[in-house]
Amino acid sequence: MESSPEEARPAATSTSPLHTHLEPEPEREPEPAPNTQNLPPYTIEQDAECTSPPLSTSPKSRPVSGVVPPYWQRHTRNASRASQSSLRSTLITLEDHTADPESETTRGLWAQSVLIEDHVVVQGKTGVGAYVVWNCRIQTLDGGPMVVRMRYSEFDELRQRLVSSFPHAKSALPALPPKSVFYKFRPNFLEHRRVGLEYFLNCVLLNPEFSSSPVVKDFLFGRLS
Repeated sequence: MESSPEEARPAATSTSPLHTHLEPEPEREPEPAPNTQNLPPYTIEQDAECTSPPLSTSPKSRPVSGVVPPYWQRHTRNASRASQSSLRSTLITLEDHTADPESETTRGLWAQSVLIEDHVVVQGKTGVGAYVVWNCRIQTLDGGPMVVRMRYSEFDELRQRLVSSFPHAKSALPALPPKSVFYKFRPNFLEHRRVGLEYFLNCVLLNPEFSSSPVVKDFLFGRLS
């Protein structure tokens, strides 16, 4: 009996990776343990030769470059030289420009400072209606001081004239200290008023726009003692 062509054909060899025969890896011999009997004793000087010291777990230690620090160190920041120099550059300093009378900040100024030294209580002609006169000592840039005597009502008059002449600079004029009918001769009230009037007059005379105006010069020079 003759065999069919399909039966005579040899069986095809499967090339599927599932049927690939894997050769077992040869077993490796265990590495011998290092011989520590002939090693020199450990010394502290050996740590000094290390180029990358181990990371310290102290919160105050600086993290090594390239290593993620612990969570308690991630918000720490050391001030750099640039930040320190920027802080120094923002400090406010005072400069004296009075030596140059032609500078923009001093042009027209003729007063250096104002000091209200004391006051005098003046009685009315009929024995009533007493009022206080303030002795204002103005130190000039050219020479000695000048003393101007002014009442509170005269301070108020000077302020009203400046507001009318310089409406754009009204905010540069501080308010005068308040009035009082019952406490106007008490020492604490008078001291508070003295400080307020002195501050007002300094703001006027140390402002080049105000001090150089005819309003201020005519008003003050006409009251020289």
